[in-house]
Amino acid sequence: MENTHFSLEGQVAIVTGTSRGLGQYLAMALARAGADLVLTSRNRDTLKEFKSQITALGRRVLSLELDVRNEASILHMVRQAAECFGQIHILVNNAGCNVRKPALDVSWDDWNMVLDTNLRGSFFVAQAVARGMIAHEYGRIINIGSVTSVFGYAGLAPYGASRGGIRQLTMSLADDWGQHGVTVNCLAPGWFRTAQNQVMYEDPEWLEYLIERIPLKRPGQPQDLDGAVVFLASEESRYITGQTLLVDGGISTGAMKAMLPRKVKENG
Repeated sequence: MENTHFSLEGQVAIVTGTSRGLGQYLAMALARAGADLVLTSRNRDTLKEFKSQITALGRRVLSLELDVRNEASILHMVRQAAECFGQIHILVNNAGCNVRKPALDVSWDDWNMVLDTNLRGSFFVAQAVARGMIAHEYGRIINIGSVTSVFGYAGLAPYGASRGGIRQLTMSLADDWGQHGVTVNCLAPGWFRTAQNQVMYEDPEWLEYLIERIPLKRPGQPQDLDGAVVFLASEESRYITGQTLLVDGGISTGAMKAMLPRKVKENG
């Protein structure tokens, strides 16, 4: 018998920031589970090849321009998606950016760019999509956070602030919209190699340092997120809301065993 517990057949999902990186993997996972897709990017032309890949799976696909730092762009995207598909069942709030600098070097504009994209943008996209979800009394909103939603790292002050804010925002929206049948959760990846952080993974010393601190002894692979995003988008997560699901290979445990004094190790 076919397992349909996590099927998204007949569902429509908006995934923001799908021109590259984890956004494409998240969208592909939803498509493989049966969902039709709305793909977004600031430049719609960058979506052509990926749109073809989703279409090849037999899914309906709409590609739209979206700048999450522009309210009019957000409202226009959501309106176009609703006109094309009617009900939107799933939102994956993935669009984001980062600036890596020592805290003393972060500029006013750096801060605004990261927070406006990752936090303010996520809120107003969720707000715009949730209006339709509330009208239908059903919705699954998945905000993409990070291990920095719960941990702080040097050189990532604006990014960490934005991702910590995403975690708090998720809980607030879950409380606000739960009565309307809308769940809101945060999917928080650990260290995954993407185009955005590729340069870090080209440093063997840094990579060795990272792996030593991950209990599963490897960085994440994009496919490691497939099950989590499909689960949170599906009916099987119907009684889960306001939660942060870390998919991080265990790095959020703190990897304390590597720092235990010898006597503690010997005595268990």
